[in-house]
Amino acid sequence: MKFGFDILTMMKVAAFIPARYASTRLNGKPIASICGKPMVQWVYEAARNASLVNEVTVATDDERIFKAVRSFGGSVVMTSSAHVSGTDRIAEAAASVDADIIVNMQGDEPLITPEVIDAAVRPMLLDPNLSLCTVMTIITDEDEYRDPNAVKVVCDSDGYALYFSRSPIPYSKADFEELKVYKHIGLYVFRRDFLMRFSTLAPSVLEKAESLEQLRALENGCRIKVVETSYNPVSVDTAEDLERVRGIMKGMGL
Repeated sequence: MKFGFDILTMMKVAAFIPARYASTRLNGKPIASICGKPMVQWVYEAARNASLVNEVTVATDDERIFKAVRSFGGSVVMTSSAHVSGTDRIAEAAASVDADIIVNMQGDEPLITPEVIDAAVRPMLLDPNLSLCTVMTIITDEDEYRDPNAVKVVCDSDGYALYFSRSPIPYSKADFEELKVYKHIGLYVFRRDFLMRFSTLAPSVLEKAESLEQLRALENGCRIKVVETSYNPVSVDTAEDLERVRGIMKGMGL
């Protein structure tokens, strides 16, 4: 792939999509059909179309997902069924890949765009001191601000995360309309060596309290760069979410 700057050509970027068949609310969702394609294929193709990504691989522990990815010509590897998180799964898959930067995609966000992926990767390519980068978008709906399923993030003046929470942060006595609050989008870009170290760290106190893996990085002294984007994800967690995404894509003519 061609990049805009010579410095970008010096690093290899590998994207991984962790995909499990079992799900609390929607089993088999990675291979659920959306406009004639399995959901994981939409995510895979978005990553393939990102200009700063060199290769894309699905990491799974299920033969049904493995066969579905192979059927559309995608790259896929089998990983252990013992992993408790997608990050652990991609760490296993990335261990044998010669890449400088590893992208951890969310397999249940079929509306993700190549531009968002590039926006998250670019700071890592331009600043060798960064270990981890992620994405956020502004929250305009107060119900979402108060929804514990929508993870909020607050950043410092240089765009580094101060904290992530399921609680409505920052708290203010002012009306919601006067606040500027952000939702975290679960797209992570790791420096490869940091990913390998991160995957060996024990779950941290705040991570367990909030059920947010990225807090492990903060608690262990990692600065997380957060890029603002206008992209607002529609994750597929339930059958209702799946129907909603199908409707959105049909409306887009896909």
